[in-house]
Amino acid sequence: MRNYISRLFLLVVFFSGAVASQAQQRNARFLEYINKYSDLAIEQMKLHKIPASITLAQGLLESGAGYSQLARRSNNHFGIKCGGRWGGPSVRHTDDAPNECFRAYKHPRESYEDHSDFLRRGARYAFLFDLDLTDYKAWARGLKKAGYATDPSYANRLITIIEDYELYKYDRKGGGKRPEKVVEQALSQGQAHQVYIANDIAYVIARRGDTFRSLGKEFDRSWKKLVKYNDLHRDYTLTDGDIIYLKGKRKKAMEPYTVYVVKDGDSMHSISQKFGIRLKYLYKMNRKDGEYIPEIGDRLRLR
Repeated sequence: MRNYISRLFLLVVFFSGAVASQAQQRNARFLEYINKYSDLAIEQMKLHKIPASITLAQGLLESGAGYSQLARRSNNHFGIKCGGRWGGPSVRHTDDAPNECFRAYKHPRESYEDHSDFLRRGARYAFLFDLDLTDYKAWARGLKKAGYATDPSYANRLITIIEDYELYKYDRKGGGKRPEKVVEQALSQGQAHQVYIANDIAYVIARRGDTFRSLGKEFDRSWKKLVKYNDLHRDYTLTDGDIIYLKGKRKKAMEPYTVYVVKDGDSMHSISQKFGIRLKYLYKMNRKDGEYIPEIGDRLRLR
């Protein structure tokens, strides 16, 4: 197997030098919010099994990083409307319709607690709790599917925020395990990963239980380099279906891929992985910064 992989890598153009970190600048307000409320999100994750990354991303998006009118006036960080069962304080605010009723809280903690209770008690969200705690992509798409928000790009926005600000690292603090033994057993039984080629670069498709260390061991690669090659963070938990490149990605896609139309669930990172483009060059080609969140129908240059 190793001889086969070695021959395969002869087809891959070698890019010297370390892979640079993401080029986009991070929003200072977002960082301030994450620093302030990450412990609260982790606490809710441990109590209710809702990924901290999802809670933080929703809080950031719905509250404008704590600077929205709803958040400042009534500590409502998740845009939760009153509903028929709400008997607590409320405030009027124009959202999908004029002068709608939204829940109000004395402290942001109450908003975080009510957000967890809202998801836990809502029948339409029940299927989410069958998902893995570290599968933030499935949670984001599930929230959109369940109708949490009317924005068609809602899942994209959550995924982009989680990836750009590495919020997935907080999900590991909820007791989620990375079952390396499953991978070791599969390897011992000869169940090695199939290698594919995209943009003249070798990659594999991650399976449940994979880690950067296990993939590095299988392909004789440094696991730290795998992290850099894929524009990820060392605390990122691999999920089933992730594309993992075994060498550095390129500055642009190969022909004939010139333009990509954004679909539901896409993020800048997922697009960069699909076409084997380094994330910072995808941003650069499209003259976008770290605050850009792709919306369904957006056209992005690939070369």
